[in-house]
Amino acid sequence: MSDTIDINEKKPKDMRNYIRAGVTIVVIAALILIAINSMIIVKEGEYKVVRQFGDVIKIHDEPGLKFKIPLIQEVSTLSKKKMVYDVDEKEITTLDKKRMIIDNYAIWSISEPENMISNARTMANAEARMGEFIFSIVRTELGKMNFSEIINEEESSRGTLNDEITSRVNEYLTRDNYGIVVDDVRIKRSDLPEANEEAVFTQMITDREKIAQEYLSQGEAEKNRTMATADREVQEMLSTARAEAEKIRAEGEKEAAQIYNEAFTKDPDFYQLYRTLESYKQTIDGETTIILPQDSPYTELLLGYFE
Repeated sequence: MSDTIDINEKKPKDMRNYIRAGVTIVVIAALILIAINSMIIVKEGEYKVVRQFGDVIKIHDEPGLKFKIPLIQEVSTLSKKKMVYDVDEKEITTLDKKRMIIDNYAIWSISEPENMISNARTMANAEARMGEFIFSIVRTELGKMNFSEIINEEESSRGTLNDEITSRVNEYLTRDNYGIVVDDVRIKRSDLPEANEEAVFTQMITDREKIAQEYLSQGEAEKNRTMATADREVQEMLSTARAEAEKIRAEGEKEAAQIYNEAFTKDPDFYQLYRTLESYKQTIDGETTIILPQDSPYTELLLGYFE
Protein backbone atom coordinates (compact mmCIF):
# COMPACT_ATOMS: atom_id res chain seq x y z
CA MET A 1 0.00 0.00 0.00
CA SER A 2 1.59 3.25 -1.06
CA ASP A 3 2.05 6.28 1.31
CA THR A 4 0.24 9.53 0.41
CA ILE A 5 1.09 13.10 1.63
CA ASP A 6 -1.68 15.56 2.43
CA ILE A 7 -0.50 19.01 1.32
CA ASN A 8 -3.22 20.69 3.33
CA GLU A 9 -1.84 19.18 6.54
CA LYS A 10 1.71 20.64 5.99
CA LYS A 11 0.69 24.13 4.95
CA PRO A 12 -0.50 25.58 8.32
CA LYS A 13 2.70 24.49 10.06
CA ASP A 14 4.94 26.13 7.43
CA MET A 15 2.94 29.37 7.60
CA ARG A 16 3.34 29.54 11.35
CA ASN A 17 7.10 29.22 10.96
CA TYR A 18 7.20 32.03 8.42
CA ILE A 19 5.09 34.29 10.60
CA ARG A 20 7.23 33.54 13.62
CA ALA A 21 10.40 34.36 11.66
CA GLY A 22 8.90 37.59 10.31
CA VAL A 23 7.84 38.71 13.79
CA THR A 24 11.33 37.95 15.09
CA ILE A 25 12.92 40.06 12.32
CA VAL A 26 10.52 42.94 12.99
CA VAL A 27 11.24 42.80 16.72
CA ILE A 28 15.00 42.75 16.12
CA ALA A 29 14.73 45.68 13.70
CA ALA A 30 12.61 47.58 16.19
CA LEU A 31 15.11 46.90 18.94
CA ILE A 32 17.94 48.09 16.70
CA LEU A 33 16.02 51.27 15.83
CA ILE A 34 15.23 51.85 19.50
CA ALA A 35 18.86 51.31 20.43
CA ILE A 36 20.01 53.68 17.71
CA ASN A 37 17.39 56.25 18.73
CA SER A 38 18.51 56.03 22.36
CA MET A 39 22.15 56.84 21.58
CA ILE A 40 23.53 60.39 21.73
CA ILE A 41 26.89 61.20 20.14
CA VAL A 42 28.41 64.27 21.79
CA LYS A 43 31.11 65.88 19.63
CA GLU A 44 33.92 68.20 20.67
CA GLY A 45 32.79 71.82 20.86
CA GLU A 46 29.07 71.25 21.45
CA TYR A 47 26.44 70.77 24.12
CA LYS A 48 23.71 68.13 23.79
CA VAL A 49 20.50 69.21 25.51
CA VAL A 50 18.11 66.40 26.48
CA ARG A 51 14.46 67.41 26.88
CA GLN A 52 11.48 65.41 28.11
CA PHE A 53 8.05 66.83 27.39
CA GLY A 54 9.71 70.21 26.78
CA ASP A 55 11.64 70.30 30.05
CA VAL A 56 15.45 70.14 30.13
CA ILE A 57 16.45 66.86 31.81
CA LYS A 58 20.16 66.68 31.10
CA ILE A 59 22.90 68.62 29.32
CA HIS A 60 25.92 66.66 28.08
CA ASP A 61 29.08 68.75 27.63
CA GLU A 62 31.74 66.03 27.47
CA PRO A 63 32.50 64.29 24.15
CA GLY A 64 31.45 60.65 23.92
CA LEU A 65 28.49 58.28 23.58
CA LYS A 66 25.48 59.04 25.79
CA PHE A 67 21.97 57.58 26.03
CA LYS A 68 18.39 58.79 26.34
CA ILE A 69 14.92 57.30 26.57
CA PRO A 70 13.75 56.84 22.98
CA LEU A 71 10.51 58.35 21.77
CA ILE A 72 10.04 60.22 25.07
CA GLN A 73 13.16 62.31 25.18
CA GLU A 74 14.49 64.50 22.38
CA VAL A 75 17.90 66.10 21.87
CA SER A 76 19.03 69.49 20.55
CA THR A 77 22.52 70.91 20.03
CA LEU A 78 24.19 74.11 21.25
CA SER A 79 27.65 75.27 20.24
CA LYS A 80 30.46 75.57 22.78
CA LYS A 81 32.69 77.39 20.29
CA LYS A 82 33.27 81.13 20.10
CA MET A 83 30.77 82.83 17.80
CA VAL A 84 30.65 86.21 16.10
CA TYR A 85 27.57 88.40 16.42
CA ASP A 86 27.35 91.36 14.03
CA VAL A 87 25.46 94.08 15.87
CA ASP A 88 23.13 96.17 13.71
CA GLU A 89 24.57 99.62 12.94
CA LYS A 90 22.85 102.47 14.76
CA GLU A 91 23.16 106.22 15.18
CA ILE A 92 24.61 107.93 18.25
CA THR A 93 25.33 111.54 19.29
CA THR A 94 28.80 112.55 20.50
CA LEU A 95 29.67 114.98 23.29
CA ASP A 96 30.06 117.85 20.79
CA LYS A 97 26.62 117.07 19.33
CA LYS A 98 27.82 115.29 16.20
CA ARG A 99 25.74 112.39 14.88
CA MET A 100 27.57 109.19 13.93
CA ILE A 101 26.74 105.74 12.57
CA ILE A 102 28.39 103.05 14.73
CA ASP A 103 28.81 99.43 13.59
CA ASN A 104 29.98 96.85 16.17
CA TYR A 105 30.63 93.15 16.39
CA ALA A 106 31.02 90.86 19.40
CA ILE A 107 32.80 87.56 19.96
CA TRP A 108 30.84 85.47 22.45
CA SER A 109 30.17 81.93 23.67
CA ILE A 110 27.78 79.95 25.85
CA SER A 111 29.22 79.39 29.33
CA GLU A 112 26.14 78.07 31.18
CA PRO A 113 23.67 76.41 28.79
CA GLU A 114 21.10 75.80 31.57
CA ASN A 115 20.80 79.54 32.29
CA MET A 116 20.85 80.41 28.60
CA ILE A 117 17.90 78.07 27.94
CA SER A 118 16.02 79.16 31.07
CA ASN A 119 16.32 82.92 30.54
CA ALA A 120 17.04 83.51 26.87
CA ARG A 121 15.32 80.38 25.51
CA THR A 122 17.16 80.52 22.17
CA MET A 123 20.50 81.66 20.83
CA ALA A 124 18.73 84.29 18.72
CA ASN A 125 17.16 85.79 21.84
CA ALA A 126 20.52 85.69 23.65
CA GLU A 127 22.19 87.58 20.79
CA ALA A 128 19.35 90.11 20.72
CA ARG A 129 19.73 90.89 24.42
CA MET A 130 23.51 91.05 24.06
CA GLY A 131 23.12 93.49 21.15
CA GLU A 132 20.84 95.73 23.21
CA PHE A 133 23.37 95.86 26.04
CA ILE A 134 26.23 96.61 23.63
CA PHE A 135 24.42 99.48 21.92
CA SER A 136 23.29 100.98 25.21
CA ILE A 137 26.83 101.02 26.59
CA VAL A 138 28.40 102.20 23.32
CA ARG A 139 25.91 105.07 23.09
CA THR A 140 26.66 106.09 26.69
CA GLU A 141 30.45 105.86 26.41
CA LEU A 142 30.80 107.55 23.01
CA GLY A 143 28.41 110.22 24.21
CA LYS A 144 31.16 111.25 26.64
CA MET A 145 33.69 111.76 23.81
CA ASN A 146 34.11 114.40 21.13
CA PHE A 147 33.82 113.45 17.49
CA SER A 148 37.51 114.08 16.80
CA GLU A 149 38.55 111.77 19.66
CA ILE A 150 36.53 108.92 18.17
CA ILE A 151 37.77 109.14 14.58
CA ASN A 152 41.35 110.30 15.24
CA GLU A 153 43.50 107.23 15.95
CA GLU A 154 46.20 109.30 17.68
CA GLU A 155 43.77 110.90 20.14
CA SER A 156 41.36 108.00 20.38
CA SER A 157 40.97 105.83 23.47
CA ARG A 158 38.96 103.22 21.58
CA GLY A 159 41.26 100.40 22.65
CA THR A 160 40.44 101.08 26.28
CA LEU A 161 36.83 101.79 25.33
CA ASN A 162 36.42 98.33 23.75
CA ASP A 163 37.66 96.70 26.96
CA GLU A 164 35.30 98.84 29.04
CA ILE A 165 32.31 97.94 26.85
CA THR A 166 33.18 94.22 27.02
CA SER A 167 33.45 94.32 30.80
CA ARG A 168 30.16 96.14 31.30
CA VAL A 169 28.25 93.92 28.86
CA ASN A 170 29.40 90.86 30.80
CA GLU A 171 28.23 92.50 34.02
CA TYR A 172 24.72 92.91 32.59
CA LEU A 173 24.65 89.36 31.19
CA THR A 174 25.80 87.92 34.52
CA ARG A 175 23.26 90.01 36.41
CA ASP A 176 20.39 88.63 34.32
CA ASN A 177 21.78 85.05 34.27
CA TYR A 178 21.79 84.69 30.50
CA GLY A 179 24.51 82.05 30.64
CA ILE A 180 26.66 83.60 27.92
CA VAL A 181 29.95 85.47 28.07
CA VAL A 182 31.35 88.12 25.69
CA ASP A 183 35.06 87.77 24.94
CA ASP A 184 35.47 90.96 22.95
CA VAL A 185 33.47 93.88 21.56
CA ARG A 186 34.91 95.93 18.70
CA ILE A 187 33.84 99.05 16.84
CA LYS A 188 34.55 98.04 13.27
CA ARG A 189 33.19 101.16 11.57
CA SER A 190 32.26 104.72 12.56
CA ASP A 191 30.79 106.86 9.79
CA LEU A 192 28.94 110.12 9.44
CA PRO A 193 25.32 110.34 8.32
CA GLU A 194 25.19 111.63 4.76
CA ALA A 195 23.20 114.69 5.84
CA ASN A 196 26.05 116.27 7.85
CA GLU A 197 29.10 114.53 6.40
CA GLU A 198 30.25 117.50 4.29
CA ALA A 199 29.75 120.00 7.13
CA VAL A 200 31.78 117.90 9.53
CA PHE A 201 34.57 117.40 7.00
CA THR A 202 34.72 121.18 6.49
CA GLN A 203 34.95 121.70 10.22
CA MET A 204 37.69 119.07 10.44
CA ILE A 205 39.70 120.89 7.76
CA THR A 206 39.28 124.18 9.64
CA ASP A 207 40.40 122.58 12.89
CA ARG A 208 43.46 121.05 11.22
CA GLU A 209 44.41 124.40 9.66
CA LYS A 210 44.08 126.05 13.08
CA ILE A 211 46.34 123.41 14.63
CA ALA A 212 48.85 123.81 11.78
CA GLN A 213 48.92 127.59 12.32
CA GLU A 214 49.54 127.07 16.03
CA TYR A 215 52.46 124.79 15.20
CA LEU A 216 53.87 127.41 12.80
CA SER A 217 53.55 130.15 15.43
CA GLN A 218 55.24 127.99 18.03
CA GLY A 219 58.04 127.19 15.56
CA GLU A 220 58.56 130.88 14.72
CA ALA A 221 58.69 131.80 18.41
CA GLU A 222 61.16 129.01 19.08
CA LYS A 223 63.32 130.15 16.15
CA ASN A 224 63.38 133.73 17.48
CA ARG A 225 64.30 132.52 20.95
CA THR A 226 67.11 130.38 19.54
CA MET A 227 68.47 133.26 17.41
CA ALA A 228 68.34 135.67 20.36
CA THR A 229 70.20 133.20 22.53
CA ALA A 230 72.82 132.61 19.81
CA ASP A 231 73.30 136.39 19.26
CA ARG A 232 73.73 136.94 22.98
CA GLU A 233 76.31 134.17 23.22
CA VAL A 234 78.19 135.59 20.19
CA GLN A 235 78.28 139.07 21.73
CA GLU A 236 79.50 137.63 25.01
CA MET A 237 82.25 135.71 23.18
CA LEU A 238 83.26 138.83 21.18
CA SER A 239 83.34 140.96 24.32
CA THR A 240 85.53 138.40 26.04
CA ALA A 241 87.82 138.21 22.99
CA ARG A 242 88.10 142.03 22.76
CA ALA A 243 88.91 142.29 26.44
CA GLU A 244 91.55 139.59 26.06
CA ALA A 245 92.97 141.32 22.96
CA GLU A 246 93.15 144.66 24.76
CA LYS A 247 94.92 143.01 27.64
CA ILE A 248 97.45 141.36 25.30
CA ARG A 249 97.93 144.63 23.36
CA ALA A 250 98.53 146.57 26.57
CA GLU A 251 101.05 144.03 27.72
CA GLY A 252 102.79 144.21 24.32
CA GLU A 253 102.91 148.01 24.35
CA LYS A 254 104.25 147.91 27.89
CA GLU A 255 106.96 145.46 26.85
CA ALA A 256 107.75 147.53 23.74
CA ALA A 257 108.10 150.68 25.86
CA GLN A 258 110.51 148.87 28.12
CA ILE A 259 112.55 147.81 25.11
CA TYR A 260 112.55 151.37 23.76
CA ASN A 261 113.65 152.71 27.10
CA GLU A 262 116.46 150.20 27.30
CA ALA A 263 117.54 151.05 23.76
CA PHE A 264 117.41 154.81 24.49
CA THR A 265 119.53 154.31 27.56
CA LYS A 266 122.17 152.34 25.65
CA ASP A 267 122.44 154.58 22.51
CA PRO A 268 120.48 157.84 22.68
CA ASP A 269 121.59 159.00 19.20
CA PHE A 270 120.43 155.79 17.51
CA TYR A 271 117.16 155.90 19.39
CA GLN A 272 116.62 159.50 18.36
CA LEU A 273 117.27 158.55 14.73
CA TYR A 274 114.91 155.58 14.92
CA ARG A 275 112.12 157.67 16.41
CA THR A 276 112.65 160.32 13.74
CA LEU A 277 112.41 157.78 10.94
CA GLU A 278 109.28 156.24 12.50
CA SER A 279 107.67 159.68 12.66
CA TYR A 280 108.45 160.23 8.97
CA LYS A 281 106.80 156.90 8.16
CA GLN A 282 103.61 158.12 9.80
CA THR A 283 103.61 161.69 8.36
CA ILE A 284 105.09 161.36 4.88
CA ASP A 285 103.34 159.63 1.97
CA GLY A 286 103.59 159.83 -1.83
CA GLU A 287 101.86 163.21 -2.04
CA THR A 288 103.70 165.00 0.79
CA THR A 289 105.91 168.01 -0.07
CA ILE A 290 108.66 168.93 2.38
CA ILE A 291 110.75 172.13 2.20
CA LEU A 292 114.03 171.83 4.08
CA PRO A 293 116.99 174.16 4.41
CA GLN A 294 120.01 173.07 2.48
CA ASP A 295 122.16 172.98 5.57
CA SER A 296 119.62 170.87 7.47
CA PRO A 297 121.10 167.61 8.84
CA TYR A 298 118.13 165.73 7.47
CA THR A 299 118.74 167.24 3.99
CA GLU A 300 122.33 166.22 4.15
CA LEU A 301 121.25 162.76 5.24
CA LEU A 302 118.81 162.44 2.33
CA LEU A 303 121.44 163.74 -0.14
CA GLY A 304 123.97 161.24 1.14
CA TYR A 305 126.35 163.66 2.78
CA PHE A 306 128.00 161.94 5.68
CA GLU A 307 130.85 163.18 7.82
